[in-house]
Amino acid sequence: MAKYLLLKHYRGAPAARNDVRMDQWTPEEISDHIQYMNDFAARLEGTGEFVDGQALAPEGLWVQHDGPGKPPVTDGPFAETKDLIAGWMIIDVDSQERAIELAGELSAAPGAGGEPIHEWLEVRPFLAHPETVTE
Repeated sequence: MAKYLLLKHYRGAPAARNDVRMDQWTPEEISDHIQYMNDFAARLEGTGEFVDGQALAPEGLWVQHDGPGKPPVTDGPFAETKDLIAGWMIIDVDSQERAIELAGELSAAPGAGGEPIHEWLEVRPFLAHPETVTE
């Protein structure tokens, strides 16, 4: 099994087919989208492929180590909103092909008008430790 991170972006990937920003959706469209995500995660829990997932708020802070003492914290500069990560899901699957298959399904979450978003998802494998060879 290998773990993969599926990243949902506010923007920054090629435009989705149903490219209406979530802040312009109706409350029902938002609820339907969240229900799709929850149902998808529940199905993967049943197969043992779901590890975790969360939606993220658009705000955040930058923190940097600057020697002894309190690290500096700033509310910017940020990447443009189009580059912010909207949420993530970690899956544990048998192959990269399965990770791609599941990302494709997740991309079909409903958006404006109840139509699938067809959004682009970033699929990133977790860094694996090299196997130890003993003689």
